Amino acid sequence: MTAPLTAPISKRKQYTVFAGLMIGILLAMLDNMIVGTAMPTIVGDLGGLNHFAWVVTAYTLASAVSTPIWGKLSDLYGRKGMFMASIVVFLIGSALAGTSGSMTELIAYRAVQGLGAGGLMVGAMAIMAEMVPPRERGKAQGMFAAVMPIAMVGGPFLGGFITDYLDWRWAFYVNLPLGILALAVVGATLSLPKREGGKAVIDYWGAALLTLGIGSLVLFATWGGTQYAWGSWQIVGLGVLTVVALAAFVWVEKRVAEPILPLQLFKIRNFTMSSVLAFMAGFAMFGAVSFLPQYQQIVQGASATNSGLLLLPMMAGMLVVSTVVGQLTSRTGHYRTFPIIGTAVMAVGTLLLTQLDLTTSSFTSSLYILVIGAGLGFLMGTTNLIAQNSVERHDLGVATSTATFARSIGGSLGVAVLGSIFSSRITDSMTSALGSAGTQFTSGGGQLSPKMIEGLPAPVRDAYLGGMVSGIQSIFLWAAVFIAIGFVVSWFVKSEPLRDFTVASSSTEERVPALAD
Repeated sequence: MTAPLTAPISKRKQYTVFAGLMIGILLAMLDNMIVGTAMPTIVGDLGGLNHFAWVVTAYTLASAVSTPIWGKLSDLYGRKGMFMASIVVFLIGSALAGTSGSMTELIAYRAVQGLGAGGLMVGAMAIMAEMVPPRERGKAQGMFAAVMPIAMVGGPFLGGFITDYLDWRWAFYVNLPLGILALAVVGATLSLPKREGGKAVIDYWGAALLTLGIGSLVLFATWGGTQYAWGSWQIVGLGVLTVVALAAFVWVEKRVAEPILPLQLFKIRNFTMSSVLAFMAGFAMFGAVSFLPQYQQIVQGASATNSGLLLLPMMAGMLVVSTVVGQLTSRTGHYRTFPIIGTAVMAVGTLLLTQLDLTTSSFTSSLYILVIGAGLGFLMGTTNLIAQNSVERHDLGVATSTATFARSIGGSLGVAVLGSIFSSRITDSMTSALGSAGTQFTSGGGQLSPKMIEGLPAPVRDAYLGGMVSGIQSIFLWAAVFIAIGFVVSWFVKSEPLRDFTVASSSTEERVPALAD
């Protein structure tokens, strides 16, 4: 039921609330960017080159499976409390990750971080959706989308600075003051109407089955053809477990009173299309930011700090395009062409990145990265807007969480699949050049930081660099295939009017005025 109208809140208070929400989004995004830049040094310190992709995968997977749960909890219990709870869980994971003494511990603590991160993005976007009607939401989406390029610029730069001048553990400790600030701002400024209705019912079985199914799928994609043969009992077993768990999840969701992922929403065409597009965007984005720093530091010889700066073109492209797209969407009410343009531009960008080799200059690779960023700018805010505009107000939380969930799953599978390809190309190159002796550098916890690679004998170093280039080319070729599928899907998005209903605002049950141009 729509909240009664009262006097509109001031713009100052509105933007103060937005600032707290954007800090929460920044936390979720900044961490992965910092860690991606610091990973070569972390691997050199803790070992476990063959597990390095799991430092990212554990985070994105935990974030993905917890996202729909946070979204549903916010629909049931209230958005403010769940948003603040997710910040607390994220901060606990950050503090623990900084104390890691092994790669296994780091992966486990990153999973705790991911559990909290799953509620940060969906909580912020769902709160914003309650405060701003869809017709005006394009401008707000542009503001929130701007956090991503800021995180992607600041994250790699900060991660590089920490790696070069401090200790990599500060890549995790730096989250603590930001998180405390977000808690303070949101706690002091945000007040949404209380949820009405009876006792909430939590879909525990659905949550457990979804976690089991997605976890098995990521392991299947990660280990298949690398750690285990495709026909091995381990991979076949994971494949069967994935199918059974997800089938059971569908069965449960059709029968429980409060499903964490209402399947009837997928009968809405635009909702389904936006979820697929979000998946494709996540696959390409996480692939780029997870592996490009490796190439830039080891092949192009950039320092950790400079490799962060070399991602600046991607972030600049995202920032400019997402801001313009948000403004155009709010002024015209039209959005259908943006996913089409975005997927087309991203496909071009990923194909350009397949041309990276041992002699590619930083300037050339930056131009390629700029194209990827521009494509992402067309997609990131638009997919959330399409999903939210497709559902009723009471489903805003689960709609937002599903779009975020799809993007996170795309990222999890992207890092897992592309990481597996990347590692296998390096191993193949080392084995081809050095025989069985080459495996000591890439398996069993081999510890190869950029500085160590510089000191290797020329044949070993050349083999390693050749494998890294082959891996980079392969992962972006596969990314281009996925984005091409997204381009086809984007044509099925229908052009529907953006709604302009009255929603709850902060402070009291108020109507929020349109955002200023």
